Amino acid sequence: MDVYHSGSRAVQDRVGVRDLADHMGRAIGEGVRPVVAAFLELQPLLVLGAADPVDGRVWASALTGAPGFVRATGPRRISVATGVSRACPSDGADAPPPADPLAAALATPGTPVGTTVLDPCTRRRVRVNGRLRPTPRGFAVETDRVFANCPKYVQRRETYETVDRTPGSPRRSTELTSGQREFLAAADTFFLATLHPDGVGAELGHRGGAPGFVHVASPRTLTWRDHPGNSMFLTLGNLATDPRAGLLFLDWTTGRTLQLTGEARTRFAPDGERTVHFTVTEAVDTPAALPLRWSAPEYSPANPDPTR
Repeated sequence: MDVYHSGSRAVQDRVGVRDLADHMGRAIGEGVRPVVAAFLELQPLLVLGAADPVDGRVWASALTGAPGFVRATGPRRISVATGVSRACPSDGADAPPPADPLAAALATPGTPVGTTVLDPCTRRRVRVNGRLRPTPRGFAVETDRVFANCPKYVQRRETYETVDRTPGSPRRSTELTSGQREFLAAADTFFLATLHPDGVGAELGHRGGAPGFVHVASPRTLTWRDHPGNSMFLTLGNLATDPRAGLLFLDWTTGRTLQLTGEARTRFAPDGERTVHFTVTEAVDTPAALPLRWSAPEYSPANPDPTR
């Protein structure tokens, strides 16, 4: 069975990496191996992407909790404990507030969801994609794809601490403010949610680079270069068939989140360079949304010079 759909194959062929993609695709499995299960249980951060079941907009959100709030509970199932107050963080994660754009999706059985579990301390990351099932304590993901990604472009943040924060009220807008544009221009990491329209599923990818790798062209437009990666082109393959996308930017110090939804399209230059252009439909800016404070980053040696 081919692990790639037609969109990914089209991009692979255009770039000329189908053979390499076939080799890399052997790492994609349906089940949660013991080494992955052990990794999941150590992490305090889960990022996920899905489409709102009402309006179809794609968003990316983050959940945090004491290590163990994400765990494998079957050979093809991970469970995420939510709905626990900050007063008892050892019992699980905080449920996403009702105002979170993915709150309805996380309560809808069968929602295609893509997740990334990233450990900034070691720069390891694992992606788990599948179908969502609400549970009495949160939700589970019945897995379709489970695989590790290389640490390329991941900034190392050696330590974190859990701090007592009260999330601020989300601010919604259809354009980026000057403060938000400055925040994005200084970012070294963001997460990118995409969806395939034929039920293949959702993807939640990671993008990293030196500050300045995200270019804010206007109050409604962002661009970034697509750096060479694992040649699977799962995200760009989705965008080739469905431009809906959701972006999540974190302030790793203050816990602020900036969620964007809109459409993304890839432009291919004659020299092979790829640039993604994202048009903002809506932005949700939440101060102190996450209770984690990370140490200063050690930038990845793979980061290209953003000025070139």
